[in-house]
Amino acid sequence: MKHWRETREVLDRLDAVVRAGHRAALATVIRVRGSAYRREGAKLLVADDGSTTGNVSGGCLEYDVREVGLAVLRSGEPQLRTYCPGTDADALRGTGLGCEGEIELFVEPAFEARPHDCARLKGRAPFVVCSIVAGSRDAVGERLTVTSTTSDGSIGASNLKARVAARARELMHAGHSALEDLDDHTVFFDVLDPPPRLVVCGAGDDARPLARFATDVGFQVSVVDRRPAMLGPGRFPTEVECFASDGDSLSKCLSFDKNCYAVIMTHNLDNDLAYLRSLLASPVRYVGILGPRQRTERLLAGLELALDDSGSRRVYGPVGLDIGAEGAEQVALAVIAEILAARSGRPPRSLRERVSPIHANADA
Repeated sequence: MKHWRETREVLDRLDAVVRAGHRAALATVIRVRGSAYRREGAKLLVADDGSTTGNVSGGCLEYDVREVGLAVLRSGEPQLRTYCPGTDADALRGTGLGCEGEIELFVEPAFEARPHDCARLKGRAPFVVCSIVAGSRDAVGERLTVTSTTSDGSIGASNLKARVAARARELMHAGHSALEDLDDHTVFFDVLDPPPRLVVCGAGDDARPLARFATDVGFQVSVVDRRPAMLGPGRFPTEVECFASDGDSLSKCLSFDKNCYAVIMTHNLDNDLAYLRSLLASPVRYVGILGPRQRTERLLAGLELALDDSGSRRVYGPVGLDIGAEGAEQVALAVIAEILAARSGRPPRSLRERVSPIHANADA
């Protein structure tokens, strides 16, 4: 979920490094076996002054990958690196993986900015960056960016380019990155899906930690309130979009799809009802309502619905997991945890009760 935002931060930093006349190396996780803190596509940018942006693990690999990045800068040659748990070499370097997984990284010189990818990351259309990480020496590092209708860049012969583009679109539809062998080359397909959107209806003080925490975990957050004064500068993080709108005009300022989630928290019954009416008429997957169950039932009754009706199954009220939350910050954590559980299709429970690997699918 954070992949889109973190990639944007890394590429923005690369642009700044290049504009300042410096160089950088880019490390990308290209394959994960077993359990690992980060997944395919996670990135660490290493500038020539040793500063870094991003991460490829929970902290156990960053120092070593930084040194590899600096070595790549000195040689100008990309490297493939594999980190395994329990190996003598990793133990001596202190880079054993706490998650007991194995990850492979491609570390390449990144001497040029990537403005076209940066521009795509400001929109909401998925795309795939395809990079040759092994094969003929001249081809390693070549890159092709594929959207649903276009492909830009250079990646081997024309027949390879066509195969890569076709496979990229298949993976884009499936929604996951992959490392695959094609025509004597190994290609990493870095699938970038736009982050889910969280729409917070109500800009009161308790909405502020919710917007902040949701932004931190990777949501694209929009805050809506009928009172423009509640949306002034400084109330919400700069990444948060703010819209002055009541429930009746909500669809005019925001577009909704099945990758959208919403929380209603205006503390006003009539305002909540107007937002709820608009959201239930949209394809939003989740509608959380702040307040006690009786309040949610009153709102649904105003729309001639009940909590157990098929039309209200997207409604979560009272919103949030039952963790004994107290105060705006704890409530925000309970709400975000519930949304993440709903998004992944997993029942909310302690990980110690899960027998299958923690990164496996919900039905594993």
